Amino acid sequence: MRWFTMEELYSSSVAAREGIDNTPGEEVKARLTELVDEVLDPLREWYGRPIRVNSGFRCPRLNEAVGGVEDSQHVRGEAADIDTGNVVENRRLFEHVRDQLEFDQLIWECGGAWVHVSYKKVGNRKQVLSL
Repeated sequence: MRWFTMEELYSSSVAAREGIDNTPGEEVKARLTELVDEVLDPLREWYGRPIRVNSGFRCPRLNEAVGGVEDSQHVRGEAADIDTGNVVENRRLFEHVRDQLEFDQLIWECGGAWVHVSYKKVGNRKQVLSL
């Protein structure tokens, strides 16, 4: 983990506001580390500028509070929603992940307001969606 911290992968303003402990266990931390090592750090290295994690790990209670789907990969520590602050730059991230990196799911969300990317140690589907 070169460019990201564990804390930024599980910090949440909603969790803080709602009094939800969103601290991940060791298994989830291991999956978050794999996500960073295999996708987020290589992406940041290529991009050359900061990338913000809007949402990483979500415990089930937090996932429900933010309206996440029940089987969300965020709950397992396998997903992050990332953003550069600019739709054009988000498109660059999306295309680079799609074309150059291993991933399970890549979603162009809300017209490019953010990019969802997930990674599993085994069985990545390379599924690309737009929501």
